[in-house]
Amino acid sequence: MINAITESISRALDAEFGGRCKIYMEEKEQDLEGPCFFIQCLNPTGSLFLGRRYFRRSQFCIQYFPASESSPNRECNGVAERMYACLEYIDLGGPWQGTGMNSRVEDGILHFFVNYDGFVYWQEEETPAMEELEVHSKMKGGS
Repeated sequence: MINAITESISRALDAEFGGRCKIYMEEKEQDLEGPCFFIQCLNPTGSLFLGRRYFRRSQFCIQYFPASESSPNRECNGVAERMYACLEYIDLGGPWQGTGMNSRVEDGILHFFVNYDGFVYWQEEETPAMEELEVHSKMKGGS
């Protein structure tokens, strides 16, 4: 589920920013060159709600590394405004609404937080029924 949400966030960002920004989903060892996004799920939780129904909370942090060295805060603020709009709803086989959106700029990097919470239904795998069974037996001392 987390991978599906991450990929949907990536598609929404790519559509909004026209493919001009690289999008990373795995942490890089070296400094990232802007403009680019880094998507990570911070603290996923799940709890049994009823029967096979679970409520999942998934908080994501999307970091934006700006291209501008002269005015990174200004660039980050503009990107944050566009992210509020493009991440309000993502497509996961139906619309999922982002909640608890907030952002801050620290050290010239935008940190954008959004939650995608919802119910998940676990279905048991169907085990094929045995069609036929033949039994051959002999009794000791019987006919």
